[in-house]
Amino acid sequence: MTKLPSFTRRHFLQTSALGAAATIAAPGALRSAQAADLTVGFIYVGPKDDYGYNQAHAEGAAVVKALSGVTVVEEENVPETVDVQKTMESMINLDGASLLFPTSFGYFDPHMLAVAAKYPKVQFRHCGGLWQKDKNPDNTGSYFGYIFQGQYLNGITAAYATKTNKIGFVAAKPIPQVVQNINAFLLGARSVDPAITCQVIFTGEWSLAVKEAEATNALVDQGVDVITCHVDSPKVVVQTAAGRGAFVCGYHANQSPLAPEKYLTGAEWAWGNVYTDFVKKAQAGEKLGNFVRGGLKDGFVKMSPLGPGVSAEARTHFESTLATMKAGGFTVFKGGQKDNKGNVVIPAGKDYAEDAIELESMNYLVDGVAGSMG
Repeated sequence: MTKLPSFTRRHFLQTSALGAAATIAAPGALRSAQAADLTVGFIYVGPKDDYGYNQAHAEGAAVVKALSGVTVVEEENVPETVDVQKTMESMINLDGASLLFPTSFGYFDPHMLAVAAKYPKVQFRHCGGLWQKDKNPDNTGSYFGYIFQGQYLNGITAAYATKTNKIGFVAAKPIPQVVQNINAFLLGARSVDPAITCQVIFTGEWSLAVKEAEATNALVDQGVDVITCHVDSPKVVVQTAAGRGAFVCGYHANQSPLAPEKYLTGAEWAWGNVYTDFVKKAQAGEKLGNFVRGGLKDGFVKMSPLGPGVSAEARTHFESTLATMKAGGFTVFKGGQKDNKGNVVIPAGKDYAEDAIELESMNYLVDGVAGSMG
């Protein structure tokens, strides 16, 4: 199906009536949407080929496209503003979408919730939002994966690769999902060597290439020799770190083609599995989950292949831990944990399984992480 121009998606509700908007749609667009059993919309905050967050979701959408009886409409580069509301409404009114996946963090509140209230017969599912039963509409929900498990595994490979015992993390914003990844990365490394430290630098935005490059260079200048990140597109971090001679661990998608000799492994999303389950339930008329989570054992998350910089000893440790995680018998966040200010944040004897709801409000950096969330 031909994608409508961005102007039409975002502005037709303001500039024209539905009939007028339909006249500028690609020929056959409405007929194609009506002919499908289900039309599904995907909305991305950045480009679909960003080697990162948006690409991972677009790869999931590509799996949905191959399903029988499904039409997929997509829009990329939609900011976390009222623009996304216009995009959602155009997908509903112009394309006939009845299931929408607005994927970026800032789309959830107020934008997705506002549109969902206007269209109670349309289903909306958001990546990462903390859906609340007594607060949010029943036609909305959220899904996410325990990708911190993958960052823990990244940390294991980082520990074997570092020569300085200093690893680094370039992060966008100190929201719980990002903080989980920072902490898990260090905890994985410290399972190998408790003396390892992790320096974190926050850029303040999901996509700021200049600041990401500056942060990466600053880490290397401080002696950090293995770096990972949580930004929308890890491309700049990966290429900058490798160019400075540091090893890298990927995130969101597989970035190994960007640094084949320096890429250790990466924590990747497997959104195709998640989206397929949602779509098949919608086609069958079944109720969609409102709060859907899963990890390595559930097929929500996967790991990039190990690179040439991973030693045999590191490979053994990595693979045994991965197998335990897939079996559902591994705990990343264990009791007796202190934050980097010396406060006990997880009491002794209180381990958190990957699905512990407390992790979704994590607001501290663990002992050994150098940096501030403020």
